[in-house]
Amino acid sequence: MSEQETFGLAEEFTRYRRTVLEEVEVPGPAAVRRTVRGRGRRRWVATAGAVLALFGGSALGYATMNGPDHRPGPVEPTPSGSPAPTPSGPESPTPSPSAPSGSPTPGVPDGRFSRSQLLGASVTLPAWRAGRGCPTSGVKISGENREGVNWLVALDHGDVDGDGAVETMALVQCGLGTGGPMQVVAFDRDETGKVVTLGRVVATTIDKPQWLFALDVVDDGTVRVQVGDIAPGGGWAAKWSQRQWRGYRWKDGSFTQVSGPTSFGPNPNLADVAVTTGDLVLKVADDGSRTGTATVRIRNRGTGPVAHVALRLGVPAVVRADVDGWERCTGVPETIDPIVCGLGQLAAGAEIRLDLDFHVFKGDTVSTDKADVEVQPMDSERDVLPDVSRADNLVQMKIIYG
Repeated sequence: MSEQETFGLAEEFTRYRRTVLEEVEVPGPAAVRRTVRGRGRRRWVATAGAVLALFGGSALGYATMNGPDHRPGPVEPTPSGSPAPTPSGPESPTPSPSAPSGSPTPGVPDGRFSRSQLLGASVTLPAWRAGRGCPTSGVKISGENREGVNWLVALDHGDVDGDGAVETMALVQCGLGTGGPMQVVAFDRDETGKVVTLGRVVATTIDKPQWLFALDVVDDGTVRVQVGDIAPGGGWAAKWSQRQWRGYRWKDGSFTQVSGPTSFGPNPNLADVAVTTGDLVLKVADDGSRTGTATVRIRNRGTGPVAHVALRLGVPAVVRADVDGWERCTGVPETIDPIVCGLGQLAAGAEIRLDLDFHVFKGDTVSTDKADVEVQPMDSERDVLPDVSRADNLVQMKIIYG
C-alpha cells in the first residue's frame, strides 16, 4: 500500500471516531448498574439453560412437584432462532420401559385399608355358621368386643390375588357371650374406592378349629392363620389350646389351604382322670387311739399324660395322715382339712394305688362318717385342668368305727 493510500485511510478512520463519539452518551452510575444487572441476568439464564440441558426434563418435573411454590421473576426476551432441522425419514420407535417386578398392574386399585378406615366402612361379610349370629350385609365392624357385633381382632396386608396391588386381611369375630365364631376375610377396593369383599380365608367350626389366634400375610401372598383346636372360655384357658399355623392361597376365586397341618391330635391338656376309694375303718389301738387304712386308686383315662395330679382328702381335722402309704405324696401336712397329696405326672392309661394310713388320737371324736376324695388334673404350671368327665373326679369315703 502506498503512503498516500495509508494517509487517506487514517484520515477516514479519524473522521469516523469523531462522528460516533459525539453521539455516544457517557454512562452515569444508573446506566452502569443496569448494564451490570443485564450482564448478570444473561449469565444466569445461560447457566440455567446449561443445567437444564444437562439434567433433562425429568429433573425439571421433579423440582416443579417437590420444590417451594415461588412466583417466577421477569424473563429476559431471548432472540428467536431457527428450529433445529428435523431428520427426514421415519423415526425409530423408542421402547417403553418395562414395569418393575411387583408393581401394580395399571388400573388396579390399591386395597390397603388401615384399621380406622376399615372400621369406618360399610362392609359385607361371608355368612356366619348356622344358628344365632351377627349381621353380615351392609354393617360396620366394631373396634370393641361387644355382644352381637362383628369386631376387628387383627389386621394385615399383602398382595394375595397376584394383581400387584395390596389387599387387606381382617380377623373378625361375632361377639356372642364370652366367645363367638371367627373368620379371616380378605377385603379389596373397587374403582370407586369402596370396600369390597374378596372372600373368606378360613373360619372356626363347631368341631375344630374352634379359635383363630393370629394372622400373617407373607411376601408370596400366602395368608397364614394360627388356629386353635379348643376355644377358650368356660374354665378352659387359651394356653391349653393346641395351636397350628396354616397357610392359604387365593386360587380360582377362593382360598385353599396350601401349607400346615390339616387336623389336630388329642389335646394333652384335655384330661380324663378318675378316682375310686374304699372305706376307712378306724380301729382302737393299744394306746387308746384309733388307726385305719383306706385304699385310693387314681387312673388316667385320657390319651395323653397329665403333668401333675393332686389328690384332695376332705377328712375331718382330727383324722390325720399316719406314717405308711404317704411316701409317694409331696407336701402332706399332718393336721389340715383337706389333706392334699401331690402325685406328679401320670402317664396315659396309668394307675396309682395308694394304701393310706390314718390315725385319731385318744379322746378325739370324729364329727362325720363321710369324707370327700377328689382328684385334680393340673398343667405344668399347676393350674387345674378341665376334665372331660367330672363325675368320676369326686367320690366319698365312708369313715367307720371298728
